[in-house]
Amino acid sequence: MNILILGSGGREHSLAWAVMQNPKCDRLIVAPGNAGIAQIAECAALDVENGGAVVSFAEENAIDFVIVGPEAPLAAGVADRLREAGVLVFGPSADAAQLEASKSFTKEICDASNAPTAAYARFTEAEPAKAYVREQGTPIVVKADGLAAGKGVIVAMDEQTALEGIDDMFGGAFGGAGAEVVIEEFMEGEEASLFVLCDGEDILSIGTAQDHKRVGEGDTGPNTGGMGAYSPAPVLSAEIEARAMEEIVRPTMAEMKRRGMPFQGVLYAGLMIKDAQPRLVEYNVRFGDPECQVLMMRLGAQVLDLLHAAAEGRLSETQVNWADDHAITVVMAAQGYPGSYVKGSAIKGLDALPEDSSNMIFHAGTKAVDGQVQAAGGRVLNVTSRGATLKEARDRAYAMVEGVDWPEGFYRRDIGWRAL
Repeated sequence: MNILILGSGGREHSLAWAVMQNPKCDRLIVAPGNAGIAQIAECAALDVENGGAVVSFAEENAIDFVIVGPEAPLAAGVADRLREAGVLVFGPSADAAQLEASKSFTKEICDASNAPTAAYARFTEAEPAKAYVREQGTPIVVKADGLAAGKGVIVAMDEQTALEGIDDMFGGAFGGAGAEVVIEEFMEGEEASLFVLCDGEDILSIGTAQDHKRVGEGDTGPNTGGMGAYSPAPVLSAEIEARAMEEIVRPTMAEMKRRGMPFQGVLYAGLMIKDAQPRLVEYNVRFGDPECQVLMMRLGAQVLDLLHAAAEGRLSETQVNWADDHAITVVMAAQGYPGSYVKGSAIKGLDALPEDSSNMIFHAGTKAVDGQVQAAGGRVLNVTSRGATLKEARDRAYAMVEGVDWPEGFYRRDIGWRAL
């Protein structure tokens, strides 16, 4: 098969790495890719949010299968354009992608399917939203309704933070994503992520992970796109996972189908777990980043078969083969992230580090300049290892981090602390 992956981050590097291991992959192109992806696959300059351009590229390059990595092309309807052109694609329609693109849409679906989630209210103006916060009290959660690249959520432990967050969102801090704001009750418990493949009819769980959203050790400081992750997440036991599938995921998928927008792709259910009861925090309609990296490390070559089965509506005849192992990824970010940071610093020492089925450095925000790898984003590298135990995986990952020569970078030293 000739395969095209859309995206340029660590998620797409790990997807490409897993897909390349499958003998069914004859040719792999990643658009636009990054410096790390370019070492294992062809990279192409392409506007991945332009459905017409993606269709033309797929036809010109005899692409058999397209895997959409990030959320923005999905919300822009790129998967719809590919389906209309008869190109097999993994990823939901723009209608179904509203599960991530609109917080209020998701709440509506949860209400209709009785899926347990936080109580909420939605607002299009700042003053009523502020009045609601004063009435409810804190802690409280303020969310931009639309896509904000994983950053449009403020967990406000005090009233002032919530009110400032409302002003920021309606003031355009998250662009159009903040034109509508959803305010939710603060849910207590431990958060974990469940990843489920869907083909419009059937669903298949493909693993659990736990992300570290806060920038600082001990889960302190502002929220980020994610500073590290590990899989599996012990808090999401088999019993709790089964409960989440029956009470949250399955009813959601049934409601989406009832509305004429069946979901096909990967559904990422962010769950809050307390007293063995899972409640939905949010849905994403693509693999998490950096959770994807640890899932790909554990799943390997079978990933292509699984995604292909989901795209062709064959999940009922598919199963996941899990090794009894653990994986962890440590994000190395540019100093200053998630605030302003400098791009263009050189990263050295990568060539000397191991790259095999148990150790990989996935590039998130890099570019190659004159034969040198340079930082080109906030989250720059995902140092990923697997082991028989989480401790073994962690020790391997941090040993690799030590080998990266990048003074302008930083990382958390406590990834996996909840499980360890």
